[in-house]
Amino acid sequence: MALLEIRNVTKRFGSLEAVKEVSIAIEAGEFFTLLGPSGCGKTTILRMIAGFDAPDEGELFLDGRPLSGIPPEKRPVHTVFQSYALFPHLTVAGNIAFPLEMAGKSRDEIRRRVNETLALVHLEDKGGAYPDELSGGQKQRVALARGLVNRPRLLLLDEPLGALDAKLRERMQVELIALQREVGVTFVFVTHAQQEALALSHRIAVMKEGRVEQLDVPEVLYSSPRNRFVANFIGTINLIDVEVREASRQGLRLAAAGLGEIAAPPQAGATAGARGTLALRPEHIRLSPPSEKPELKNHFAGTIREYLYLGDVTVYKVALDNEVLLEALATNGAPGRARFHEIGDRVNVAWRHDAGAYLAS
Repeated sequence: MALLEIRNVTKRFGSLEAVKEVSIAIEAGEFFTLLGPSGCGKTTILRMIAGFDAPDEGELFLDGRPLSGIPPEKRPVHTVFQSYALFPHLTVAGNIAFPLEMAGKSRDEIRRRVNETLALVHLEDKGGAYPDELSGGQKQRVALARGLVNRPRLLLLDEPLGALDAKLRERMQVELIALQREVGVTFVFVTHAQQEALALSHRIAVMKEGRVEQLDVPEVLYSSPRNRFVANFIGTINLIDVEVREASRQGLRLAAAGLGEIAAPPQAGATAGARGTLALRPEHIRLSPPSEKPELKNHFAGTIREYLYLGDVTVYKVALDNEVLLEALATNGAPGRARFHEIGDRVNVAWRHDAGAYLAS
């Protein structure tokens, strides 16, 4: 049995359907992420789990028991917000102790649990400090500690890293993964940041306009998106309009206008004559000088339009001879100064026959 089951839930605000017939099952110990653009319904789902909002249709179950009618303070759930929501007049230890005090725990138990939780988030020396004496990362760890101190069944995280700068955010992602693994509490995480979701999650539900477009493990979402929205939203991708010439268990034979034939991996439901899109990740594309004979089945001529050097990689924009613009990623792994294809250079553009995914229109 799933720890949390969201069953056919709909939530309306006036005439707006913020969540539309969503069903999700979240397992105990899972790091589960709701991912999508602003206004897609992910925070509304979090608020319904916490008890701040009630569904208009459908039901939520925790450990098989319905959550309807149970007020937020009675649910074994805690929420960590982007703003931290720390009490400025309380010390770090006082902030962490607050949920235990509200629950009527003894002074000895509060002291013991606060010390254990401070150690868990590596803030043993900050118990007597006040929030305005802490860095952004330390404040976030205090907010996490306060969420974990009463041992909830679920920890809900609403864009908890959104206020941090890029480097600190990256470091906190690593700490979050380690913390979740150590405490074993189920995390339900809300974010609009795709890379963050891919890095942290066991599974991700990609949302659009109140519905779940695709729910899967990160590597499947990235490599086998179900539709153009998911393909576009998860990372960077090239989309090439194609027609299916032949479909078999061995693979697809596609045709792109002005380009010719493309070999692609098999796709359930694809039929000859259908029109759709080939979704191709930039790192699957290889560039080489025209003098080198490409070994890969899919190879076409193109011209470098622009490039962006990012240190470890260089991103190229290449125009094929049919004017389709592709983005290609080249690693700068060779020792010494990176060498680039220059703007205006003619290049071979190639990718494997089993790269990419065919998406029906």
